[in-house]
Amino acid sequence: MREAVIVDVVRTPIGKGKPGGMLSGWHPVDLLAHTLRGLIARTGLDPATIDDVLVGCVTQSGEQSMNVARNAVLAAGLPVAVPAATVDRQCGSSQQALHFAAQGIIAGAYDVAIAAGVESMSRVPMFSAVQGADPYGVDLTARFAPVGGLVPQGVSAELIAERWGLTREDLDAYAARSHALADAATPGGILPTPVDRGAGREDELATRDEGIRPGSSVETLAGLKPAFREDGLVTAGNASQISDGASAALVMERSLAERLGLRPRAVVRAFAVVGDDPILMLTGVIPATRRVLDRAGLTLDDLDAIEVNEAFASVVLAWLRETGADLDRVNRHGGAIANGHPLGASGTKLLGSLIDVLEERGGRYGLQTMCEGGGMANATIVERLA
Repeated sequence: MREAVIVDVVRTPIGKGKPGGMLSGWHPVDLLAHTLRGLIARTGLDPATIDDVLVGCVTQSGEQSMNVARNAVLAAGLPVAVPAATVDRQCGSSQQALHFAAQGIIAGAYDVAIAAGVESMSRVPMFSAVQGADPYGVDLTARFAPVGGLVPQGVSAELIAERWGLTREDLDAYAARSHALADAATPGGILPTPVDRGAGREDELATRDEGIRPGSSVETLAGLKPAFREDGLVTAGNASQISDGASAALVMERSLAERLGLRPRAVVRAFAVVGDDPILMLTGVIPATRRVLDRAGLTLDDLDAIEVNEAFASVVLAWLRETGADLDRVNRHGGAIANGHPLGASGTKLLGSLIDVLEERGGRYGLQTMCEGGGMANATIVERLA
């Protein structure tokens, strides 16, 4: 049976997604091209062997339009024969790119693929593709009108906190944990990236995520005002950060990687994608976890490391309450609350964190799951290879 293995995962450090952020001057095509070149240089792969490059990107407008994947492949200097496609499954876009790459390899359609992601939220702001247009239409709007209509993600995060009985202190304590773990982590695969705050690339190389705030505590976070409801619990401090960044993973058929002398770090054992309530929107990680565990024939007790994307603290805490998972195994390097959430790049970014933690802990199985706009979620199980 053909197996899809992860040979390596790289990413840029994550910059604050605002004017003046350390990567805000980078065009997203160039930032992704830098990441693709870094992945190929680290692995020594002959780029002519790449069958496809699949790239997650959420806001596919402006500088991220016209198939940003193909544009980055060409900007990176890869052979013109290497094709590329851009994927949008909202926040899980590059995780879905990984699924497509692994599925293609298992099916025999690919032998070598790159799953990647990019998002420059400082240059292509979230929701800028809508620009006052109605993305829903008459029928979708009518379907959910009887239950109050579709709501923004921040309101969904508030509804989740309410349903699971979470407090402001719960959310802020989780956020403080994220910053502390991210500050203490030494993640692998970060590509030194020239700082560019909008005035050209500087001599300084960024090697650390810009949004990490050492010393964050429940007390300091308590001073932030609610972001989505006047009396709400969700703040900028216990939600993911708007960010700039890119990430990429080399996915290959196992026997080919071994013949080429490449050491696979992990093998993809199972994947799943689900739809869930589009009003709660962010709870899909719960059924996605159950489905992927069932497909893999595993239980939560079999998992040594877990990544649940920190879109909002309430999402991870609700997932924990529903699954009963051991918090010590979850997001050991912190997450998007601390180191940022460059939408399209977050899936393969989390993959790198997951494999890093498995290697650090000598673990075998890892789970990654991400909530997504519209009420969806992806889940992936990987097995670390010695």
